[in-house]
Amino acid sequence: QIKESATLTRDVLEQHFSDLKGTLKKLLDERLLSLLQEVDVIEQESIKPLDECQKLIEHGVSTADDLLREGESAVDGDVGQENEKLCNFTKKALHIQLDSLPEVPSLVDVPCLSAQLDDCLLTILKNQIFRHGTVASRPPVQLEEFVEKPGGILVRWCKVDEDFSPQDYRLQLRKGTASAFEDAYVGSDTEFLVLHLDPHVDYQFRVCARGDGRQEWSPWSVPQLGRTTLVPHEWTAGLEGYSLSSRRNIALRNDSQSCGVLYSKAPTYSCGQTLTFRQTVGQPDRRDSLGVCVEQQNGYDSLQRDKAVCISTNGAVFVNGKEMTNQLPAVTSGSTVTFDMEVVQLGPCSNEGGNVKLRVTISSNNREVVFDWVLDQCCGSLYFGCSFSYPGWKVLVF
Repeated sequence: QIKESATLTRDVLEQHFSDLKGTLKKLLDERLLSLLQEVDVIEQESIKPLDECQKLIEHGVSTADDLLREGESAVDGDVGQENEKLCNFTKKALHIQLDSLPEVPSLVDVPCLSAQLDDCLLTILKNQIFRHGTVASRPPVQLEEFVEKPGGILVRWCKVDEDFSPQDYRLQLRKGTASAFEDAYVGSDTEFLVLHLDPHVDYQFRVCARGDGRQEWSPWSVPQLGRTTLVPHEWTAGLEGYSLSSRRNIALRNDSQSCGVLYSKAPTYSCGQTLTFRQTVGQPDRRDSLGVCVEQQNGYDSLQRDKAVCISTNGAVFVNGKEMTNQLPAVTSGSTVTFDMEVVQLGPCSNEGGNVKLRVTISSNNREVVFDWVLDQCCGSLYFGCSFSYPGWKVLVF
């Protein structure tokens, strides 16, 4: 682990600083190009009026030179032509303004380009570079526990650095070791239930944290493998009155007038596990039910029957069809209803069966009821089910 993590750390550092070099060179090249273009613009804008002034002066000098030669020719000619040439020369000289010159800017007004380069940039960069990056021998958080759930894993982690004050955690996973890590959770909790996992397949997990008031994430924890051997909870497909999601873990009571109990595809709930329902509410009815049962029994419109325990949407709790005195709050949208069971007494099992007592805890809206459920047969696993009289109810099971 030490050699592998050291090799990986070297690769990460080398790649990071190589990327930084390329980025810095690109930025410096872009800045140089921008400054050179600025020099070109100033040069072109400043020299243009001077070039025009020079052209005017050269044109005036050329005109004066031509006039001078014409005057010399008039003086050197014969008498007859001399008067005509002198007359023409005089007229031309009167129309040419040889004493007019364009305004020439003073030397101090002419731009003189220079580059101002502040050496403090190197000092700033040097200080920043020498503080950039750290090497940690131990991450501040580590994975602590994996709890198998049907079609998922409950992942727990903990802080191992007492001086570290976490603000957020970030959990990632990948299937096997070939694929890339993906975010599964970002938040302040120290556990998360990862669902939609394939049973009997290894998943690699890692977690990191962000310190209070900081933007960067801490180093990753040591990656650990987790797997679930429990098949996911699924509703039975094909029952009129209910529509299912593609994964069959969400059931929606539709507009059909048909009523009945929607059961799980298989008896996937076992004692020692937590069964959770999360629902969106519709119009309630006293015969509505959410719960578990020993076996599927058709012909009933509710789990308020023998060999079943359930909660109605109004919060009433039923055991083998009988309503208990204790009652839970009414089911609300987005709330969860959980069932926890453990064996407290097991009678002799035989081919004819044997009785068993289960300690049942039903929780809803931060309240719970606890009771013993006596069955006349040993049950290694149980079905779950639901029934709703009116449309609009939607239930996620996990």
